[in-house]
Amino acid sequence: MKDADDTAVDAKRDYEIRAAGDAHPMGWETPAINDLRSALDHLGKFEGEIYQTGVPVDPRAELAGVYRFIGAGATVQPPRRRGPAMLFNSVKGHEGSRVLVGLLASRRRVSRLLGAPERELGKQMGRARHIVTPPRDVPQSDAPCQEIIHRATDEGFDLRKILPAPTNTEEDAGPYFCMGLLLGSDPDDRDNVDVTIHRLCVQSADELTIFFAPGRHIDAFRRKAEARGEPLPVTVNMGLDPAIYIGAEFEAPTTPFGFDELCVAGGLRGVPVELTQAVSVRQRAIARAEIVIEGEILPGMRMAEDRSTGTGKAMPEFPGYTGDANPSLPVLKVKAITTRRNPILETLVGPGEEHVSMAGIPTEASIWNACEDALPGLVQNVYAHPSGGGKFLAILQVRKRSAADDGMAKQAAVIALAVYRELKTVILVDEDVDLFDSDDVLWAMQTRYVGDLDTTFLPGLTGHVLDPTQQPSYDPRVSTKGTTSKTIFDCTVPHGLKEHFVRAKFQLVDASKWAPDLYDDARRAGERAILEGTFQIGKEEGNR
Repeated sequence: MKDADDTAVDAKRDYEIRAAGDAHPMGWETPAINDLRSALDHLGKFEGEIYQTGVPVDPRAELAGVYRFIGAGATVQPPRRRGPAMLFNSVKGHEGSRVLVGLLASRRRVSRLLGAPERELGKQMGRARHIVTPPRDVPQSDAPCQEIIHRATDEGFDLRKILPAPTNTEEDAGPYFCMGLLLGSDPDDRDNVDVTIHRLCVQSADELTIFFAPGRHIDAFRRKAEARGEPLPVTVNMGLDPAIYIGAEFEAPTTPFGFDELCVAGGLRGVPVELTQAVSVRQRAIARAEIVIEGEILPGMRMAEDRSTGTGKAMPEFPGYTGDANPSLPVLKVKAITTRRNPILETLVGPGEEHVSMAGIPTEASIWNACEDALPGLVQNVYAHPSGGGKFLAILQVRKRSAADDGMAKQAAVIALAVYRELKTVILVDEDVDLFDSDDVLWAMQTRYVGDLDTTFLPGLTGHVLDPTQQPSYDPRVSTKGTTSKTIFDCTVPHGLKEHFVRAKFQLVDASKWAPDLYDDARRAGERAILEGTFQIGKEEGNR
């Protein structure tokens, strides 16, 4: 068994090997990124991916209000746009702190951070799930996350003054940590670790409330500890290598109970995630995090989410609505906060493109893996559409090889609904339809779909509690929140009729010759792939 010093040497060597540019075992050139700072350095090589401002910003509503117009995208109410990540270097009331928003709010940006082409990200994630690379421990002396330590026993300790937790809107229940990766372990087995992101509302100088969506594994650990009257030690890790955030978004059954999602991030990077011992609780922290909040989830203690404000609202959630404040949530008692020097607090705008990337790409990977295992060669690609926040709507592109595949395509949709329980709607399209182009998908729906013939309803299934339609007041047929009817829209051509549904074939030309000022690099690369015959709808090689 290697000691911590040997492990640290191994980690340094592995990172240097990755930095030398060796290809990842999956075949993609994965950037040499191992924390948030190296991710920002890498993005700095590309024009228009990161924008910094020194104009002072108020973390209360103003910061999110700015980014709504700069780059939030997805389900934020228009006007909105997709744009660069934004680093606020001057935060009112928090001298020396910085706030980053939108790092993953662009599929192109995720591609540049992970190394696979935009259209291949789901497959990259799917393969990473099978390359299990467990995290490893490093000594605290090699953990940048502990360069500065604030203990709750220090005079004047107040997390509200130490960290600039933002509020998204004026009616939020309070300041929130939106990108806090909670790390906890089974009370009976410290090596059975789970990491998940939950909304964490700041309630006092040393208290946070935690909203656990149903079925989360850390909540199972909490319940076990609470049944014994024991607190559950946890760390909240913020400002991380983007691979850690995305890898943590896998859910059961893709990552069953007992599977450590940090193994996925290790698979994506080809090197293990580094952990270190927390300074105040018996738990590990992510060693290269910008910020770590250490504490215990207290047994038997509950608190109203909007205790401090009484707004009745929580915060904007990924479907695009502001959720109701929960009247009774578990409480995290903070024991310490550790940071890097001049730390960067990472946040997101709830109903935005960043949530789509974090939730949607693992959704694509889960569906792709399950369909490829059950029906090899049928599903060509999967896209978790932004309109569903990366969770509610999936588009499956299929290639029918015989009449039997008319039924198999619907079977693939059923598999998708089974493997990702929060999924609500599946749209099936043929291989000549660009599943990443909403106009093309809607075209297929208008020309290859008949409502009462090609629609399948699956009522009474588990969905997601944050969908406002999934409650008895909207649908009297359901008995509890988070239950809904799921729908499959089959917008594919019956195999025997394919010759009657051939799209018009235009001459292949390089149009940039006539209008060069209308073209960016990505568009040129895509059209060049078409001309060279290497482009397939839903599988575009090399277009980042």
